[in-house]
Amino acid sequence: MTSDGRRTQLLMAQVLIVGAGPVGLALAIELGHRGVRCLVVEKNDRVGYAPRAKTTNVRTREHLRRWGIAGKLSEAAPLGVDYPSTVIFATRLNGHLLARFENASNCAPAPNPLYSEHGQWIPQYILEEVLKANAESLPGVEIRFGCRLVAAEQSDSGVTARIAREDGGGELTVHSAYLVGADGARSTVRGLIGARMGGATLGAHQNAVFRAPGIARAHRFGPATMYWLVNGEVPAVTGPMDKGDTWFFGWSRPDGHGPLDDAAATALIRRATGLDLACEILSRDEWTAQRLIADRYRDRRIFLAGDACHLHPPFGGYGMNMGIGDAVDLGWKLAAVLAGWGGPRLLDSYAAERRPVHEMVMDEAVTNHKLLPKHLWRDGLEDESEEGARRRAEVGAVIEAGKAREFKTLGTVLGYHYSGSPIVVDDGTAPPPRDPMTYTPSAHPGCLAPHAWLDDGVSLYDRFGGGFTLLDTSGGGAHEALRRAAERRGLPLTTVSLPRPDLAALYGARYALIRPDQHVAWRGDAAPDTVDRLLDQVSGGSA
Repeated sequence: MTSDGRRTQLLMAQVLIVGAGPVGLALAIELGHRGVRCLVVEKNDRVGYAPRAKTTNVRTREHLRRWGIAGKLSEAAPLGVDYPSTVIFATRLNGHLLARFENASNCAPAPNPLYSEHGQWIPQYILEEVLKANAESLPGVEIRFGCRLVAAEQSDSGVTARIAREDGGGELTVHSAYLVGADGARSTVRGLIGARMGGATLGAHQNAVFRAPGIARAHRFGPATMYWLVNGEVPAVTGPMDKGDTWFFGWSRPDGHGPLDDAAATALIRRATGLDLACEILSRDEWTAQRLIADRYRDRRIFLAGDACHLHPPFGGYGMNMGIGDAVDLGWKLAAVLAGWGGPRLLDSYAAERRPVHEMVMDEAVTNHKLLPKHLWRDGLEDESEEGARRRAEVGAVIEAGKAREFKTLGTVLGYHYSGSPIVVDDGTAPPPRDPMTYTPSAHPGCLAPHAWLDDGVSLYDRFGGGFTLLDTSGGGAHEALRRAAERRGLPLTTVSLPRPDLAALYGARYALIRPDQHVAWRGDAAPDTVDRLLDQVSGGSA
């Protein structure tokens, strides 16, 4: 019983996850697929038309492919998976075209040799529905909404958390081995471990989601996922979000400008688009663009993931996807430690691997945020004259030069690496140079394993196991000692033998040891002399 007489329920879990957004759900799925019992608690109902993320990128969909639900997300696409991910820059929807980018975020569903899954334009709330359904189907996963973390204490053996039920029905006491805060920008868990966010505030913005029947057919630019409206009156970004002509609308809030009511939001939408359409406002919110990162991601048995430890402007579609990447990295490592084959350095590597990725991606997002619709405006841009046409050509060139990296992101999405990680075996070569737009596959240790389509039409990634995978591109079979060593320590290892010269060239070695998250842990042309030392390093020091 609590001090005020309310009943307390005692629950046990291996991992307690605070937050049931995409990051918390992804972590529950990663753990659940690996047989880890976890409880997810969420204080909100996570429903509605909030204008959150709309891009599920290539890498995130590759994780969904591992979990067996990439097809479910495709089926759930409200605009259809073939809807063109074109980005249009124009003065208004009834105005002048300035520039256009095709296949933004690699959403075209045609097979590509560089990756196993295309990106997808889909509202975050629909992605959450797909993730939630999969998480709840896993026998070890339980999700409880209307539950708020109140306090947590940890010892050498675990974490004890107090959870309040928002309906006033008492408290839950949860004993777990680990606790993960995936509870967003206003993270309670971050406060509990004393972590602090540091960085810069970049600007105030307002969003709305609205329904305007006929808007998709009321302009001449054709279907697109985003329309950047560059005018001197209401520079903004808009585009389709869901069925029934449901669109989003975002604009930079001028200094001193207060929140909008529905009538004011409708007036802004009409002025920005140039279309006199009936609008029904479904939701409104205000937000501040920031570049913030936590000074630490962990206190012993308590971890932070997603927006709880890093925040940046949503320009480039990186935020939610990067948080899901956190969940995958932390998830397989927690599962390994709980299963007994992962050592303590495995959990130490979480921040060591993810923080450099966060810094790199945040810099990209900040660069993208520096060139907004309001920054592209020039006097005379909408004039019906030769001078107006010249100005539009000039601005179009600025857009082509300055905004391409925001929509051609494959180098950032797939090209990050964990070179230098304590659980990656250096091979003496230099990591590939970073290019935010262009992805060049590399099997340098720490990089994402290069992808290939096999002769039977399946992805190479589909051959990888749920644990480590030893890829043999020569068919030489010199891996029996590695298999026996893995078996002795209970480390899951799948051997994939594909004697193909193209794969050998792609990987730059006869053998590559692939981690559970599909990153390269080691490569070489011969089995290492000390296989136990190799496995000890990549598993974080397990015995």
